[in-house]
Amino acid sequence: MAKAKTAYVCTDCGAEHSKWQGQCVECGVWNTLSEIVLQPAAKSVAAQRSVGYAGKAAGSPVVTPLTAVALTTEARSFTGIGELDRVLGGGLVDGSVVLIGGDPGIGKSTLLLQMLGTLGAQLPSVYVTGEESLSQVAARAQRLGLPLAPLHGLAETCIERILEQVSASRPRVLVIDSIQTIWTELLTAAPGSVSQVRESAAKLTRFAKETGTSVFLVGHVTKEGGIAGPRVLEHMVDAVLYFEGESGSRFRVLRAFKNRFGAVNELGVFAMSEKGLREVPNPSAIFLSTHSGPTSGSAVMVTREGTRPLLVEVQALVDQSSLGNPRRVALGLEQNRLAMLLAVLHRHGGVAAYDQDVFVNVVGGIRVQETAADLPVLLAVLSSLRDRPLPDKTITFGEVGLSGEIRPVPNGEERLKEAAHHGFRRAIVPKANAPKKGKVGEMEVVGVERLAEAIDACR
Repeated sequence: MAKAKTAYVCTDCGAEHSKWQGQCVECGVWNTLSEIVLQPAAKSVAAQRSVGYAGKAAGSPVVTPLTAVALTTEARSFTGIGELDRVLGGGLVDGSVVLIGGDPGIGKSTLLLQMLGTLGAQLPSVYVTGEESLSQVAARAQRLGLPLAPLHGLAETCIERILEQVSASRPRVLVIDSIQTIWTELLTAAPGSVSQVRESAAKLTRFAKETGTSVFLVGHVTKEGGIAGPRVLEHMVDAVLYFEGESGSRFRVLRAFKNRFGAVNELGVFAMSEKGLREVPNPSAIFLSTHSGPTSGSAVMVTREGTRPLLVEVQALVDQSSLGNPRRVALGLEQNRLAMLLAVLHRHGGVAAYDQDVFVNVVGGIRVQETAADLPVLLAVLSSLRDRPLPDKTITFGEVGLSGEIRPVPNGEERLKEAAHHGFRRAIVPKANAPKKGKVGEMEVVGVERLAEAIDACR
C-alpha cells in the first residue's frame, strides 16, 4: 500500500511547507506547523459529488459586466434578537456563513439556541451538536424556557452525514457546534486538526452558497484569545463575531470583527440571567459607574462602536512609584498609546508623571480602539494626579497629537446628542467638532485646540 503524502500547514497564516520546521517562512511565527494528509484531486472531487445535498451546481462561470448584474439588496430575516440583528448588519442574510468565537461558557451555544427558539416555525432550522447529546441540548432549551416543537437537533460529527441529513430536511438556518469537532472522511487526520477544520468549513460554505442556507459555526478559542484553527477559516466565512466579557461579570459583549454584509466593530450588549441571555436596550447605563459624588480620576467619554455612540467611563489611578521603572497598565486601551499620551502631557501640558505608577481602566470590560479616548485618558490621569475631580456632568472626547493639538473625531454631532440625551451639561471637545452655537440642547460645548486649553477648561 502506497504511503500517503503529507504536508505541513501553518495554523496562523495557512502557508504550506513540504517538511516540518520550527518557524513558518511566510509569517515568521514559531511552532505553528501542523501535518496534513494530501488527497488526490480526482478522489476529492468524486467524494464531494457523492454528497447529494440540495442545490444545483452552477454552470461554467463567464465574464459578466457589472452593469448587467441586478443590484438588489440582500434578503434578510430578523432573528428576533435585536442586538444580534444589529451586529449582523440588520438581520440574517440568506446563504451567509457566520463564525462565532469566545471563551468557554461565555454563552455562544446559549445565544444560538435562543435564536433558533425565537425564529420558531418562521425559519426551519437544525442544531448540529458535536460536543453534547441531544438530551443535554433539550434540557438546556427547557431551562431557557424555549418552545421545543420548532427545534430540531442532530448529534453528528461527520460532515458527509451531516450534509446528507440536512439536505433531506432542507433547513433555512444551520448551527454547527462546534467546527473543531467536525471531520471529513476524505482525510485521515484527527478532528480539530488544521486540515479537518479547513475542509469541513469549505464544505459547509459551499453548501450554504448553493442552497441559500444560513450557517453558524461555533469556534473554540486559543489561550491568546483567537479562534483556534487556521487563519484561513476566518477568510472563508462572511462574518466573524467574538463574545467578550469579564469572568465575574454578568454582561456580555458581542463584537463583529468582520462582516461582508454590515459594519465592522458593531457592538451588541447582553446580560446573562437564569433564562439565558437578554438584551440590554441602554448599554451606556452599564458602562457608567454610579458615584455618590464627584470622584477624582474619572472621566466620561463618548465612543462609537459601529453605528452606535456609547458613553463610557475611563478611570485612572496615579500613585507614587517605588520602582526604578514605573508601571504603565492599561485595561481596555492600548498600553503603548498610554505611554505616548503621558509623554505629550509632560511636554505640552507641563505635568510630569515619570515617577508615578499609572493605571487606566475602561469600566464595564469594554475595549476602546479609537483615538477619541486620548483626551479623556489624559484628563482622568490629571484628575487622579491632582486628586481633584472633573466638573460634574462633564463629558469629553478627542484625539491628541504629538504636538499637543486636539484633533477632531468622526461623528462629533451624534456623540454630543447622545451625551445630552443622558443629562450631561458640559462637553470638552475638539474645536472642529463643536457646534457654532456652542450648545447642543441645554448642554454647553467647549471647543479646544490645544491640550493646555483642555486642562484650563477642567478647572
